[in-house]
Amino acid sequence: MEYLLVGAGGFLGANARYVLANWVTARLGADFPYGTLLVNVTGSLAIGVLLVLLTDRLAADPAWRLLLVVGFLGGYTTFSSYTFEALVLAEAGQWVRATWYVLGSNVVGLLAAYAGMVLARTFGR
Repeated sequence: MEYLLVGAGGFLGANARYVLANWVTARLGADFPYGTLLVNVTGSLAIGVLLVLLTDRLAADPAWRLLLVVGFLGGYTTFSSYTFEALVLAEAGQWVRATWYVLGSNVVGLLAAYAGMVLARTFGR
């Protein structure tokens, strides 16, 4: 059942991301990734609201977290998980770990994407 909840949420989240990003791009143009930016920001807002509500404020069934957070937001944007986890580390006073997590995610992530581009271009010839 857990996999179905995550899968259903992921299906809906991925499609929501696709629809929203295309809608924004059609209105604002493709010269800047406005759609992706909006998805990342709204996903971060949503994970903050949902995780506090589902874990701190309400006695919600864990299935809701699987459906909405892991599934929907996981399909919508993984950026939301990253931002929430970085803030949890910072709020716990683990500033060094939070800093390494943020720097590692951004710098190493960019380097990994670049390496993937180079590999793909090398083998694509």
